[in-house]
Amino acid sequence: MKKQKVNFDEIQKAMEDVSRDTFDYFLDMVTGEVIAFSEEILSDVKSRLYDSDSDEIDDDIEYIEFDQEPEIPDWMVDEVELALEILLDEQGRFIRIPERNSVMAYQSLAAFIETVEDPLLKEELSEALNGKGAFRRFKDILTGYPKVRKKWHGFNAKAMKKEITEWLDSIGMKQTSKALYF
Repeated sequence: MKKQKVNFDEIQKAMEDVSRDTFDYFLDMVTGEVIAFSEEILSDVKSRLYDSDSDEIDDDIEYIEFDQEPEIPDWMVDEVELALEILLDEQGRFIRIPERNSVMAYQSLAAFIETVEDPLLKEELSEALNGKGAFRRFKDILTGYPKVRKKWHGFNAKAMKKEITEWLDSIGMKQTSKALYF
């Protein structure tokens, strides 16, 4: 087994970006690095890799040859190359970081509300959980209560660490007191 450090905060940020409309996230199993990619770059690279009639990448390719050389700004070249490496990864080096499970996130909100001492705030937060937009309403209410909001962030970080540890375990990374192994 190889020792590997991962940044729980970076994984948490990735998992909490549930919309994935701007970025998608991958964990490099060799370096432990969290890689954030622009959805625009990933979509462009995917569209150039995949045949329009199929969702499969041609197994016979030894290298990528585009019909016409794409215009890529210099600052994007490394990102495009890494995107190709991730999309063509057959060794399992890059694992997509999943979005946070909404049921578990909701359960964390409900569990936190039980710790709130102010009965009026507790009631307001409980009501915020009803219906669509519950997460946004919950966070909006907490903006008026900085101390409670700080407690929420600590509570949420603990809950996320447990979720992240379970996910890492599911992909073959085992945590010890100081490092992760896979």
